[in-house]
Amino acid sequence: MPKNINWGPLASRYETEQPRKILSLDGGGIRGVVTLEILLNLENQLKAELKKDNSFRLSDYFDYIGGTSTGAIIAAGLAMGMSVQQLLDFYEQKGEAMFDKAFLLKRVKYFYNDGPLLKELQDTFGKGDIDLKSGAFKTLLLVVTMNRSTDSPWPISNNPNAKYNQPDRADCNLRMPLYQLVRASTAAPAYFRPETLQWDPKNPEKTFVFVDGGVTPYNNPAFLLYRMATQRPYNLNWKTGERELLIVSVGTGSAPSPGVYGHLGETLQELPSNLMYAMQIDQDINCRTVGRCIYGAPIDRELGDLVPMDEEGNILGLDSDANRHFSYVRYNADLSQQALDELGLRNIDSDEVRKLDSVEQIDDLRKIGKVVGNIQVNVRTHLKYFI
Repeated sequence: MPKNINWGPLASRYETEQPRKILSLDGGGIRGVVTLEILLNLENQLKAELKKDNSFRLSDYFDYIGGTSTGAIIAAGLAMGMSVQQLLDFYEQKGEAMFDKAFLLKRVKYFYNDGPLLKELQDTFGKGDIDLKSGAFKTLLLVVTMNRSTDSPWPISNNPNAKYNQPDRADCNLRMPLYQLVRASTAAPAYFRPETLQWDPKNPEKTFVFVDGGVTPYNNPAFLLYRMATQRPYNLNWKTGERELLIVSVGTGSAPSPGVYGHLGETLQELPSNLMYAMQIDQDINCRTVGRCIYGAPIDRELGDLVPMDEEGNILGLDSDANRHFSYVRYNADLSQQALDELGLRNIDSDEVRKLDSVEQIDDLRKIGKVVGNIQVNVRTHLKYFI
């Protein structure tokens, strides 16, 4: 990778060629608490395997962290060096203000005047921009947004080599305040007003309206992160290969809506979750076919888990090479009632925890995340070639 003074304090880390590690975080409203509990297990296991002290953060391990909607909040915090526990505390304290629809509707006038929520984001992420030269970031960050003005997904990163991140551009992405980008990625329709951002203060045509990144095809941004890390137009050009690139993807819970729609109102209520679920699965399949799936729950009864096998149908050992572009691990919870019952969580109501705004279910969501993290996360096996 060519040297670039715009890497700022991270120059030595990113100008040295080495195997790279990516962390991808799904959208899913308050269900981001499930993600955080899984990440807490991952952080603790990595700390132990790498023999680090309590100052260890996931940003010390992962070279690129990206997320959509609630995943963008978590990704931003991690990329700035926050611990998972700090983010869990943030969700416990501010979850109602961020995701509870009844709470928001009672206070709609405040949100339409950039009130308490925007202040919380400012207090958490500061008013600074996303330029790595600021020293605020410990690793690369991607925030997935949806530009309603152009009707297109806008993935915004702080990769200093990217075309639209060049400092001589009047509309340079790196000048955008982080808290506003996070706000744009989480501006769920019917919950928050859209976020308006002006890229070039001198050009009104460069003013755009944004809504929740979860309504793009990248509610699960794992495959998008792969493209942005390796494809030439993005100018990172990280090497591909099973020992060169690792992607760890963490979901907010698989939440298909069982049964059939009874009426139009029910259809409209369930449609966002249905679309998010379908897009999540599609991106997961992309990663498992282009990358080598090391761990992940079965997609369905036809595809299985897509872990590579030999001609006799035996799972290939990790010491072999399946000739894929990256190694891939997918951690996620199954929120169906049957799955919760099998986990010993029979007292948890699937219908309630599947909701994107079920703030009153935070304790149950945390229980699910803890159990799933304990069962699924195995750093010593899954990440053995990246430790």
